Amino acid sequence: MKTIKEITAALKEAEEWQDWMTGVATDERAGVQKAWQSWEKRQEKKQQLLQEHQAKVDFDKSYGGENTLIAGVDEAGRGPLAGPVVTAAVILPTNCEALVGLNDSKQLSKDKRNAYAALVKEHALSYFIHFQSAQQIDELNIYEATKQSMKTSVESLSIKPNYVLVDAMTLPISIPQDSIIKGDAKSLAIAAASILAKTARDDYMDHLDEEFPMYGFAQHAGYGTKQHLKALEEFGPTIHHRKSFEPIKSML
Repeated sequence: MKTIKEITAALKEAEEWQDWMTGVATDERAGVQKAWQSWEKRQEKKQQLLQEHQAKVDFDKSYGGENTLIAGVDEAGRGPLAGPVVTAAVILPTNCEALVGLNDSKQLSKDKRNAYAALVKEHALSYFIHFQSAQQIDELNIYEATKQSMKTSVESLSIKPNYVLVDAMTLPISIPQDSIIKGDAKSLAIAAASILAKTARDDYMDHLDEEFPMYGFAQHAGYGTKQHLKALEEFGPTIHHRKSFEPIKSML
């Protein structure tokens, strides 16, 4: 009979059901049962992720089937007081099983976002990331600046998509499109775009933090936290702050 330690180690390594597990499931030792329940929970979570992934794939396929090139489009950074708004457009291959578990970027840790961003870039048929500066945001307004940035991202793809799925926005493009509310939770292509936009913007704000350490950009990514507002009162706005946003507008 194998020891509890040996069975626990074997279960941690096992990715799918194997015949020897029949004996494990009926083993009455408490340590074995604990390890078995842990393995079952892991399998349930994996199955749930597969189902959620398939639902996103099926959603995208509903816009034309297997051979239709779907571009997902999303943004990051509409709300902050500083930094660019960043948009991304992504065309994925059908199914793309490497992206199982990919979700709305806000639902994932920073490490997982970065890992998925690398996978998206590796597997995407085409992707493009666009940065719209604070100056453009002030000139156009945040809504129009985001829309124009999304348009640029789509039109800069190396492959022209057959259909464009946009997270809660309608774009001035000639390609057929649909605006999807909470699209990053429904569409794999939009979720991929969300990840690219978010990670690209976070990297940008980390670099900005090195240039302007007194503002804490790496901590709040330009959002109006107490730390950020206090720094604005003490040091005033930088060229990267949005002059059309309050309270910066009233400071000038």
